[in-house]
Amino acid sequence: MKHALFAVLGAIAVLTAAPIAIAVPAYAVDDIEGADAPDLTAVKAKIDAKDYKGALADLRDLAQDTQQADVYNLLGFTLRKTGDYQTSLTYYTKALELKPDHKAAHEYLGELYVETGDMAKANEQLASLQKLCPSGCEELSDLKQAIDTKVTK
Repeated sequence: MKHALFAVLGAIAVLTAAPIAIAVPAYAVDDIEGADAPDLTAVKAKIDAKDYKGALADLRDLAQDTQQADVYNLLGFTLRKTGDYQTSLTYYTKALELKPDHKAAHEYLGELYVETGDMAKANEQLASLQKLCPSGCEELSDLKQAIDTKVTK
């Protein structure tokens, strides 16, 4: 009886931990900002499908209802992908005002600077990520790669 109980408890622990261990975010979105954080699944699906117009509409609606750095970061990302760098910059700045340690916003802002040729500012974002991720992180690696790729072209 005692062994059966431990077997059941062990199975429950494995089954509840497995989905958490294999879950991988599709976009650089920092940790959930609270219980009121919006569900961005549908927006990410639209971005994956390159439906930037649809994603922008959803994100703008969310931005009216909530002040979440992840929403503003994805607004910046989506606008950058459409080539609207100036408005994208505004949203990345807003994301960083709300959450100065938002790694994804630093990465994407750095990538905006790479795309617009402002390597000094891209390197400033890289330096910010190096402080936030002294042991390294995906955002740091991605921005470093974008900078290195631009420099070698």
